Amino acid sequence: MSEQLLPISAQDVYDAEEAIRGAVKRTPMEKSVTLSEITGAECWLKFEIFQFTAAYKERGALNRLLALPEDTKGVIAASAGNHAQGISYHAGRLGIPATIVMPEGTPFNKVKRTEELGARVVLTGKDFEEATKAAYELADKENLTFIHPFDDPLVMAGQGTVGLEMLQDVPDLDTLVVPIGGGGLISGVATIAKHLRPKIRIVGVQTEAFPAMKEKMDGTQLAGDNISIAEGIAVNQPGERTQNVVRQLVDEIVTVPERAIEAAIITIMEIEKVVVEGAGGIGLAAVMTHPELFQGHKVGIVLSGGNIDSRMLANAIMRGMARDGRLARLRITMMDQPGALALVTDIVANVGTNIIEMRHQREFGALSLKQTEMELVVEAKDQEHALRLVRALEEADFKVDYAKTV
Repeated sequence: MSEQLLPISAQDVYDAEEAIRGAVKRTPMEKSVTLSEITGAECWLKFEIFQFTAAYKERGALNRLLALPEDTKGVIAASAGNHAQGISYHAGRLGIPATIVMPEGTPFNKVKRTEELGARVVLTGKDFEEATKAAYELADKENLTFIHPFDDPLVMAGQGTVGLEMLQDVPDLDTLVVPIGGGGLISGVATIAKHLRPKIRIVGVQTEAFPAMKEKMDGTQLAGDNISIAEGIAVNQPGERTQNVVRQLVDEIVTVPERAIEAAIITIMEIEKVVVEGAGGIGLAAVMTHPELFQGHKVGIVLSGGNIDSRMLANAIMRGMARDGRLARLRITMMDQPGALALVTDIVANVGTNIIEMRHQREFGALSLKQTEMELVVEAKDQEHALRLVRALEEADFKVDYAKTV
């Protein structure tokens, strides 16, 4: 099928680049030496987290807003957060009233930030699909222009400028790894990338919780549970236009488990010293989960957004430490006698580990009235360090049940 039958062309992406130039950042494209060593792929990162709204979404939002007629009464959008902020920020710059409909479970930081950017926020619907329905109804009622977050040619073309910049900066990339929710980003990126390098490989990534685009392409039912840390790509119904592009230009779609996304967020934070949201980390999660697809290749990875809820980030950090063995939970059974508790804490100190949490109980769990039980959460350098503590406690005749905290 020819390129002319697609909803957008490479020229549309070039036009979008011209339209948004100066109002949207040209974000860095940098090689990660450490991630390359870890994954076996030559990893180049596109830092869209450095946009004003901390996500690529403002590219497509602005490109669409600039095409509105002068008599537009206002715009409305349905969004889990990043499209909302892109619309709000640039609509405010252009003097266009904006209303954003968000699902009821949207993280507070995204709601607050959208309101701070000047938009009216309406929280309704349990998911993106219900919020979208409500947004269409409100658009009809108030005569507002609905701006779709992904299934709009101007939005798709604007998002495609991400891929254009990636290949302008690193022309010999042979693989691009792109998050997929509704498909707007990968549609724009694939359109321009295949124009510039017809043999380049485009790999889309979805969370196992929301595999809708992969299901559409493969004709499968993967039964995602719709519970994801990657709210930005939590979409059950991808766009009709984007499906057309993905079917023709995307080489493969892979899925990754939620734990892989969590691990990628922490890996990026610890190695690159930047914070990404779930959708922003899923590209690296794919490279780490499916190494056979990427090792030996020169890979461009889109860090699509950095708007993660602070509480969620804190939980991800703690769970990441647990997975690495840097946090461990110990259940210690001891004789109920003076000095036993002090001996345990002395051993912890001598081994060089650190007590994060402690619970000492007599009433539950112990095998005998003469015994007591202590539960410790300890911080260690790594799993081997935690095991050294276990061995030291056992050598002191304590019974120890050891488990990572997750």
